[in-house]
Amino acid sequence: MLSVHTGPLAQLGGSKTGGMNVYVRELSRALGRRGLSVDIFTRTGAEEEPAIRTDLGDNVRVIYVPAGPPHASSPDAIIPYLDEFALGVCHFAYEQAIRYDLLHSHYWLSGLVAEKLRQCWGPVPVVHMYHTLGQMKNQIAQDESQRASQERIAGEERIAHFANRLIAATPAEEDQLIELYDADPTKIAVIPPGVDLCHFRPQPRVEMRRQLGLPLDQKIALFVGRIEPLKGIDTIIQATRLLCDQSPSLADQLTVAIVGGSPWAVQLDAEMARLQALRSELGLERTVRFVGARQQSVLPDFYSAADVVLMPSHYESFGMVGLEAMACGAPLIAARVGGLAHLVKESKTGFLVPPRAPGELANRMNLLLSDELLRWEMGKAARKEARRYGWRIIADRMLALYTSVGVPLRIGNSTDFAEIIA
Repeated sequence: MLSVHTGPLAQLGGSKTGGMNVYVRELSRALGRRGLSVDIFTRTGAEEEPAIRTDLGDNVRVIYVPAGPPHASSPDAIIPYLDEFALGVCHFAYEQAIRYDLLHSHYWLSGLVAEKLRQCWGPVPVVHMYHTLGQMKNQIAQDESQRASQERIAGEERIAHFANRLIAATPAEEDQLIELYDADPTKIAVIPPGVDLCHFRPQPRVEMRRQLGLPLDQKIALFVGRIEPLKGIDTIIQATRLLCDQSPSLADQLTVAIVGGSPWAVQLDAEMARLQALRSELGLERTVRFVGARQQSVLPDFYSAADVVLMPSHYESFGMVGLEAMACGAPLIAARVGGLAHLVKESKTGFLVPPRAPGELANRMNLLLSDELLRWEMGKAARKEARRYGWRIIADRMLALYTSVGVPLRIGNSTDFAEIIA
């Protein structure tokens, strides 16, 4: 597993940590439980990090490779150090006398490292998942600073042509790979991310609120994720102002909790500062609460404590936060974009609204927060839908894909394998 710019053990909610970290961690863990030996290579992000960690259980190692300065850096700033990273992986494999049967790369930087490793090691099969696409990011960018670099676009196009297989999270992403990158349709497999159904499960709402210090007697709308423009958090704040104006009685009972980022930093990053200024401008200091990044171990508590989870993103290749929330029995209100449009079943597990549409979001928030029975029915349907995405199911589909590119694996009995392929 190659995850160059961010590792599976990094704390979620930071500028570079989110669904991809969870995906790499949980897929690797599920594969390890099936007897595969999985090494996850990621860049050393702090000088004190050990070279190898085994936190993810049997058969799985996280290996930190020095490449460039150890301090946190943007993905594009890591480009000059990809050769150094690939060389570090080669040295590790040589010292440990390991011959890898498969390279599974995540995000475009890792895909370019996979290309370099295959040049060194010969025709090792490469399976790649983009997680986000630069071309899609450019379609929703509001200014030049939000656009993907041309180097990224060119790298993504090259990966589409040299990788043995490409994994798309949804049929929509499959279409994007074909239309925007001229990817060979026969190389694409649609396999969604999974969710840990034992970890993410409904818990007593009042008890969770008490543990988290959230109001026991209010309606709680929740956002979980990175604090960055494409997540549409400004839309949540604007919608909250509209909702409070339209329904003063509900306004007195409403708390909007934003989980992610560092709201108490001495020097706020640009997006956090912008959002806090917007909150003050709209007079929502008592209603909108920034609670900071939290470990994934407590995210089920937040989802269970919430009446509704909000995901008004401008773009999501899938939306793992939505899946986690559904597994905890929380209804969603999400933007009708990317993977969210595929994940949310309209009027059954939640509602879909246009991106950048605070009025539509406010209307749906009002509807759900005013109807306890509707929230219960949607939450129950959401939990049922999430069961289709258990990591055991997803890992078996991934194993079948690995086998299709020539990796010698044994997966259960012949009947199970036939069902997986089907």
